[in-house]
Amino acid sequence: MNISRRRGFTLIELLVVIAIIAILIALLVPAVQKVRDAAARTQCANNLKQCGLALHGYHDTAKRMPPGSSADIAPWKTPPTAADALWGSSWMVFILPYVDQTALSNSWQFSGQSGWQNASNNAMIKGFTIQSYRCPATSLPILNPYSTILPGAGGVGIMYTTYVAISGSTADAQLKTYGTNIMSEQGVLFHNSKVKIDQISDGTSNTIMVGEQSNHLRNAANGIVLGGALGGPSPIAVTSAGPDGWIQGCRINTNSVGLNDVVYNCATIRYQINTIGLTTASPGCSDNVGNNIPLSSMHPGGCHLLFADGTVRFWPNSTSLQILSGAACRNDGQTFSDPS
Repeated sequence: MNISRRRGFTLIELLVVIAIIAILIALLVPAVQKVRDAAARTQCANNLKQCGLALHGYHDTAKRMPPGSSADIAPWKTPPTAADALWGSSWMVFILPYVDQTALSNSWQFSGQSGWQNASNNAMIKGFTIQSYRCPATSLPILNPYSTILPGAGGVGIMYTTYVAISGSTADAQLKTYGTNIMSEQGVLFHNSKVKIDQISDGTSNTIMVGEQSNHLRNAANGIVLGGALGGPSPIAVTSAGPDGWIQGCRINTNSVGLNDVVYNCATIRYQINTIGLTTASPGCSDNVGNNIPLSSMHPGGCHLLFADGTVRFWPNSTSLQILSGAACRNDGQTFSDPS
């Protein structure tokens, strides 16, 4: 009687198979990551396109763009409570009806420091996320982990957004300053702005309305910058939204009672794209007001920009500050070659 014997794998053969599998996995992982990066970049561009459609939808209704950030004063609140009614809402609040958030918009109270200490508004947005306001590739936490030492909307649970209104650049001839921050009114979306499309004399295809701000600032050791003087748990995003989140607008002093001008959720261009390493050459970047925090992204090589014509373009890190500054202003008469 013949007895058949099964031949098993030798140790060498097994090691060869394992090595081949390891090589295949090593080749596959970068490819998968590239696919994920491409998908995130596409989704980010689509998010900004939705913001562009929303801004134009608002313009169609109001016959002007929303303010980049507002105080609770006319025409953003009727009637105004005072000449210096404090802390209105940001541009992202005004376009809520056009990003499928009509219910939230209808319940919003544009009074009582609407973008900061209005208890009703704060309760509605705690833990609430809006996909079109956030890049899927961002390294920022989904919700603000600040402790309740902060008196306003900056308590635990406020969504981190990754897009910021562009209010102009520091090349603007007329600027306002707050501490180390510089604020322009030459863009499309700035503090208490009311810009109409026909006032964008440089052309809508040449003027940026919104940019990405979705990476952490880094210190000299390339570590994540925390909450500056405010402290807080790690990681804390330092963005133009400031400590109180995406809903906060501005406080603009119009009656000389000693109040400082403070503006949130708007960026005046002062640095090149992804200049996120803090040095002595970048003063004011980590200040909690953050009007000059650089545009940044987790997409390799650059970031997305939403232009006033509704197009979204990816501009590289190598884009000169002169070109970026010129595109940030609506009426400076500068021409430039698109670097995308």
